[in-house]
Amino acid sequence: MLDRLRTRLQRVVARLNAVFGRGLVQAMSLVIIVALVVSLAMFGFFDAAAPNSLTITSGPDGSTFRRTAEQYKKILAKQGVTLNVLPSDGSRDNLARLVNPKVTADVGFVLGGEADSAAIEKLMSLGSISHQPLMIFYRGPTKQLLSEFKGSRIDIGPDGSGSNTLARALLAANGIKPGDGTTYVDTAADDTLRALSEGRIDAFFAMAESTPSALMRQLLRTPNVHLFNATQADGYARRFPYLNKLVLPKGAIDFGEDIPPEDVHLVGPTVELIARDTLHPALSDLLLEAAREVHGKPGLYRKRGEFPAAQEHEFRISPDATRYYASGKSFLYRTFPFWVASLIARVLALLVPVVLVLIPAIRIVPALYRWRMTSRIYRWYGALQRLERDALRPSADAMRREELMRHLDQIESSVVKIVVPPAYGDLFYGLRGHIASVRESLRAELPSTPDAATHDDPMKREAQTAP
Repeated sequence: MLDRLRTRLQRVVARLNAVFGRGLVQAMSLVIIVALVVSLAMFGFFDAAAPNSLTITSGPDGSTFRRTAEQYKKILAKQGVTLNVLPSDGSRDNLARLVNPKVTADVGFVLGGEADSAAIEKLMSLGSISHQPLMIFYRGPTKQLLSEFKGSRIDIGPDGSGSNTLARALLAANGIKPGDGTTYVDTAADDTLRALSEGRIDAFFAMAESTPSALMRQLLRTPNVHLFNATQADGYARRFPYLNKLVLPKGAIDFGEDIPPEDVHLVGPTVELIARDTLHPALSDLLLEAAREVHGKPGLYRKRGEFPAAQEHEFRISPDATRYYASGKSFLYRTFPFWVASLIARVLALLVPVVLVLIPAIRIVPALYRWRMTSRIYRWYGALQRLERDALRPSADAMRREELMRHLDQIESSVVKIVVPPAYGDLFYGLRGHIASVRESLRAELPSTPDAATHDDPMKREAQTAP
């Protein structure tokens, strides 16, 4: 089978050589091989087909982050994409995972104010998806200022959570630090309500990114437990650029029980959907489609269509996200089902480099080939011109002309060996005719001698050189 295939291939190559010339076939073969190599290399490094799975780092069980990730998972599953949800301790834990290349995580929820220079470098934002209010529950007399919590036992949430980071920043701005009589603790979620009721803690700083929503609803309904009204919310929002002033309207939690009994001012950062800069554009589009479906509805702290939004804070907005906010999903993924678009993109990733190499090559190779063929012939004209000028010089005697005649014989011998396609036969035989013309000129100047006669008859020259 292999021998038969090899024989057929050799016949095809021989036929192409006969029609187009060996040089052109070799040149085109080289171009095609180079195009395929370039295509495969680009396909390996820049595979345009989107993967059918990705991993999101979310939050602890029961948290808003975890529930949101599960909603994303269901939406992406409809497109044939598997979203693996990793539980975490919250925003800071998510950021640490995204920064660490050893951790398998493509995207995660991160609160504003969490970033540092190391995190920003290889991460990008797909946009803000919601506001995340900080809710401070406390027992005892009503408090107007955060500074009144000095000397208290405060549960600020676990390390790695956004509530822990934000609580430390706000308390420090009010002159409260560990060691001044204030104690920072972290109680288990199922023990927080009891610890607050029994007086084991005096205040609890909660954010939905790391606190179960059921616990926050219980705290809002617990007698003698108050929700702190941040009357200085405007000032905090000015001091900390990543914070927003939010309002929990009177009765918004329960109209029948009038919870809360008055408008409560809160502060909180926005939640950003942060991804590694290697995230595929098609997956970026799918995530933003899911975010629009989940977060585009009105809520306690957002208007309809307010999120997701291309609000740039510590992280740069992804170019793919910018394109999505401007024009929606890319053409392929907007027109075809995800798996079909992915297949088309994979084929294009293989073919486009070949086309980009072949189109200019198809134009250039014939020109180079013509130049190569004509240069084989035209370069001998320079030798002929020099030989003829030497013969016409007054100082050229009979001996010099004999020498020039032998040189001309050598030129003709070399020219005869040139292999050119039939298409260039006119140039080839034109050169041989010009050689004959120069020989006639030299012969006219030579004396009539037996040696000169040998130049007239090629058969005589061949007989003289024969052994």
